[in-house]
Amino acid sequence: MSELAERLKLTVNGEARQMAAGLSVADLLAEIGLAARKVAVERNLEIVPRSQYATTQLADGDAIEIVHFIGGG
Repeated sequence: MSELAERLKLTVNGEARQMAAGLSVADLLAEIGLAARKVAVERNLEIVPRSQYATTQLADGDAIEIVHFIGGG
């Protein structure tokens, strides 16, 4: 299999990215450096429940939106 066949083309917060195939939402967050408990993730216009981050596999062409929560007072 070629190198390109093992990569996913994703759109993350409007930015085109190529990532390794076989990533879950949890893997993507770790790759980006975000803590799963501090974000909300939408995949192809559907909210991904935090309890499903590890089991939700990403596919070529997925559009991902990540919202990072910032505390304050």
